[in-house]
Amino acid sequence: MSESSYSPPKIWKWEKHNGGPFASTNRPIAGKTHDKELPIGKHPLQLYSLGTPNGVKVTILLEELLSLGFNDAEYDAWMIKIGDGEQFGSDFVKINPNSKIPALMDHSTNPPTRVFESGAILLYLAEKFGAFLPSDRAARAECLSWLMWQMGSAPYLGGGFGHFYHYAPIKIEYAINRFSMETKRQLDVLDKHLAVNQYICDDEYTIADIAIWPWYGGVLLNRQYDAAEFIDAEAYTNAMRWARDIDKRETVKRGRMVNKHRGELDEQLHERHDASDFKNKTQDKIIGSKRP
Repeated sequence: MSESSYSPPKIWKWEKHNGGPFASTNRPIAGKTHDKELPIGKHPLQLYSLGTPNGVKVTILLEELLSLGFNDAEYDAWMIKIGDGEQFGSDFVKINPNSKIPALMDHSTNPPTRVFESGAILLYLAEKFGAFLPSDRAARAECLSWLMWQMGSAPYLGGGFGHFYHYAPIKIEYAINRFSMETKRQLDVLDKHLAVNQYICDDEYTIADIAIWPWYGGVLLNRQYDAAEFIDAEAYTNAMRWARDIDKRETVKRGRMVNKHRGELDEQLHERHDASDFKNKTQDKIIGSKRP
């Protein structure tokens, strides 16, 4: 069906086989599809996630906290395979009724505290440990404003531009143009802001950077949607400088590895339970240990 010949019906109905890589798991209803218990490791913080931009936000923050000596930020990270529909398992839905990764359980509280939505998890952890969130009222307001900017803007980047440019089974010129324009506008917002600021909140690295970088840094560094050339990423010189600076952080490199399921095997750590896992339990080591 061409773009011009489609006419919406009076009442939309769910067609399960509507094409695209997510057709098997996307659905218009909430709730569990099957019973499944989630594992619980040895640390109070239990993360159920995947190495997507939203998941990477949390693992970067946890690795940043650990690097500052917050030992109580030790965590177990369990992979949730969203392509297999594991986010619709009964235990996961109890933590996040919205069935999206990441989801966090803090067992240091009684009863344990559930936190879902990546921005909420970042704020929860920053407040819990008193780090990566400015204490000054005005600076805190600035940080939270940018955090909410990311939460509100990224769906246009991912669900809009990323979907229609990269994932959609057919290329729709109108949709690609619409969301390319919005993505470039957002990048221009960042670029102008970072022309006069080292980080998102002046010269202080905060949860605002940690939230924004996986999405927008990922696009600028051509790690998402293979679209850097298409959107002329190098034109955003200030945002590119910021993206590259953050990319150099060892904590960011570790955070990107956790629950990662694509790319180089030595950069994939499907589960994380201890700092030594980065050296001993990446997929290249796991696969190598299974060879005869």
